[in-house]
Amino acid sequence: MKAIMVMYDSLNRRMLSPYGNTQVPTPNFDRLAQKCVTFDSSYVGSMPCMPARRELHTGRYNFLHRSWGPLEPFDDSMPRQLKQAGVYSHLVSDHYHYWEDGGATYHTAYSSWEASRGQEGDPWMPCPGAHHEEGTQGNPFAFTLLQDQLNRQFIGQESQFPQAKTFKAGLDFIERNAQDDNWFLQIETFDPHEPFFSPEEYKTLFSHSFLKDGDDWPRYGRVTQSAKEVEDIRMRYFALLAMCDAYLGKVLDAMDRHGLWEDTMLIVNTDHGYLLGEHDWWAKCVQPFYQEVAHTPLFLHDPLKPEQAGMRCENLVQTIDIPATLLQHFHQPLPPDMEGIPLQEALSPKGKHRQTALFGMFGGQVNVTDGQWVYMRAAASPENTPLYEHTLMPTHMKAPFSVEELSQAELAAPQPFSKGCPLLKIPGRAKHTQHTFSSALYNLQTDPHQEHPIDHPEQEQHMIKLMIQRMAENHAPEDQFHRLGLPLPQ
Repeated sequence: MKAIMVMYDSLNRRMLSPYGNTQVPTPNFDRLAQKCVTFDSSYVGSMPCMPARRELHTGRYNFLHRSWGPLEPFDDSMPRQLKQAGVYSHLVSDHYHYWEDGGATYHTAYSSWEASRGQEGDPWMPCPGAHHEEGTQGNPFAFTLLQDQLNRQFIGQESQFPQAKTFKAGLDFIERNAQDDNWFLQIETFDPHEPFFSPEEYKTLFSHSFLKDGDDWPRYGRVTQSAKEVEDIRMRYFALLAMCDAYLGKVLDAMDRHGLWEDTMLIVNTDHGYLLGEHDWWAKCVQPFYQEVAHTPLFLHDPLKPEQAGMRCENLVQTIDIPATLLQHFHQPLPPDMEGIPLQEALSPKGKHRQTALFGMFGGQVNVTDGQWVYMRAAASPENTPLYEHTLMPTHMKAPFSVEELSQAELAAPQPFSKGCPLLKIPGRAKHTQHTFSSALYNLQTDPHQEHPIDHPEQEQHMIKLMIQRMAENHAPEDQFHRLGLPLPQ
């Protein structure tokens, strides 16, 4: 057996034609849906990038124990388990966070890997003079913007775009190994993550006057632009999404050409969505995780279940279910600490169906849904305390924890999933502002766009009970219950 996972970053469910969108032509996602099961109730777990990827390896929620960071020494990594079982795993990606301090243990779990450079502020092209540019001193984001503009000077033809190079590497792997057995290929692109930079031919699909390069990177926060500017930025996203659709089509063509539908699982997924002005917000992380961010697209082709082609599934599934699905496909046992459930269970009338989905970001609101109701639980105090990192890999996105942070570390007792290893317990901080929002309850059946929070004490108590249950199953530390003002599980 073989498997391919095509993963995008910030792929919006609501912008894809299989989910009812008509603004952006995505014919290859339509082709995909005809071959696959389309999941209608797929949710994120841990946000944002690397927390989601830790879930793709371990099948466990990340966000209640720690923030962004590498795989832990005690983590059961799905690609590593496949490698140890004789299933060759290969990663091709332009997601540059893999090669920063906060992601540096993920790619080594695969048998081999290839990187394509140049996305966003990837420190790719040397720019020693940038440190002296006005406005960059002490301003990491300003420097990142400058780096991005430099990178773009070396990306002209479509073939030079990181996404194009990533998919070429993945397609080369397929061409070389289509007739072999026992391999897993992960083709992962940073697109359509901001900045919304794409070749001209995709921009011309949408008639409007584009903003100049550099204005395609909305800041995480409230919308301050005019309606025309918002529309222009949305069109930039649409152009990049059209490129994503085109390169997905190349994978589908390869599946057709080599007859891979008969023996190869195909999963197409994303880590989260992205707000494009909805709720008067841009992006993710700083605002509550509305449906636009938390409710994700997901497609599965199982070669052992050809009759499922074109089906839709309403049952709840999550990111943590994907590694369990791949391990089951290759006849590998699921690690005892894995919380994920193979996706095929959601498709079986007698299967183990997920009743709730927990999702959030370290230090932010904690959210739970049963598919109809969503409850967003805020911190009980303005100080958002107590909040601790529980980790043996104290690393932020681009650097290790500071000496000041580590000087406050304590050695805490092992967690049930840490295989006897004690953990460092380090005072944490919320990177963004989610915890400052009030708790809120929404009925997605009557209010799918979450515009009207509901005052319903009885339903709120029911959702709190579900939240406590799921947190307990994840062995969430006691400080998280205290932070949220929730009773400890009995």
